[in-house]
Amino acid sequence: MLHNDPIAALTPEVIAWRHHIHSNPELGFDENETARFVAEKLRAFHFDEVHEGIGGTGVVGVLRSGTGARAIGLRAELDALPVVEKTGLPYASRNEGVMHACGHDGHTAMLLGAARLLSQSRAYDGIVYFIFQPAEENEGGSMRMIEDGLFERFPVEAVYAAHNWPGLKLGTIAARAGAQMAAVDNFELTFEGLGAHAAMPQRGDDPILAAAAFVQAVQRIVSRSVDPQSALVVSLTQIHGGNVGNIVPGKVWLQGTCRFFEPGHSDHCEKLIGEIARGIAAAHSLNATLDYRKGYPPLVNTADATARAVEAAAATVGREKVLTEFSPSLGCEDFAFMIREAGGCYAWIGAGDVGPGEGLHGDRYVFNDQIVPTVMQYYVNLVEQTLVPR
Repeated sequence: MLHNDPIAALTPEVIAWRHHIHSNPELGFDENETARFVAEKLRAFHFDEVHEGIGGTGVVGVLRSGTGARAIGLRAELDALPVVEKTGLPYASRNEGVMHACGHDGHTAMLLGAARLLSQSRAYDGIVYFIFQPAEENEGGSMRMIEDGLFERFPVEAVYAAHNWPGLKLGTIAARAGAQMAAVDNFELTFEGLGAHAAMPQRGDDPILAAAAFVQAVQRIVSRSVDPQSALVVSLTQIHGGNVGNIVPGKVWLQGTCRFFEPGHSDHCEKLIGEIARGIAAAHSLNATLDYRKGYPPLVNTADATARAVEAAAATVGREKVLTEFSPSLGCEDFAFMIREAGGCYAWIGAGDVGPGEGLHGDRYVFNDQIVPTVMQYYVNLVEQTLVPR
């Protein structure tokens, strides 16, 4: 449990940092003010090095202690979401249409808190890289940082991250070896032909009818083409077509997503979605155009790093409150790229129950500030237990 006076003393300030970041959210690769805030804090903490502009707006702080060469990375995200906030909080977003609806404001503030604590104590032997990445939500900022030489410039034996997890009991930490988050692919599909007056549909084609058929037929991928014990979700998320009440449009556009753990499902979904779309288009005398984009890979925690994370979590909340056997999520997370590159572990921090609209990405989502001292303690324990002075 937490009995660390420096953490208790620092917690109100870290919460104030979070509220400041929350009030000033920025979208992926536009996190200029947020990145500047982070870099200024790290310099104020007397970090050995602070590097900016990595992978766009990414920031890396370097903190050394002792003479050891071992190094680990700790990562948080800078970006917000294109969501209109409806929380009514006194520190709600001042940027209309942009909101920290996932908790990245909290993740950044808590990692800054751990950075300050570790910069003061330096009770470890080695190097810690504090990684603040842009554009986690959709643009793959993690991969952009890697492509910009992240791990060549700052080599680590493992990289770690934590995410608040609404719905998981407050006071618990969850981390499992193996897959914890799913892969994601996204696709866009257009059915196109000739429009017509709604009273004379025989003079044109009907892409709305084709789109409706596709929405039904595409679910056979999940129900009839893969082992039912293999997790796979195919969801249609947008359909757009027409703008007049008495005209059948000539074009309908659909968007969807596929989530899975087995990498082979990516090619499988792309193939079958294309086949189903072309077959339906042919049956309706339409053209079908598919843009299938492979996204984030599954997030797969490595065994050694997960064991270290579990020990740090146990030292933080007690072993009985550390979960290692649970179902992974079909949500996705671009930290998967960093773990794939360097090994590591992604942990969920129990944030308690939530109501409608209050979960991750909801317009009434509220980060639970009660987890702030827990996560700071977790990071401090992780560093001090991993980079043990010799």
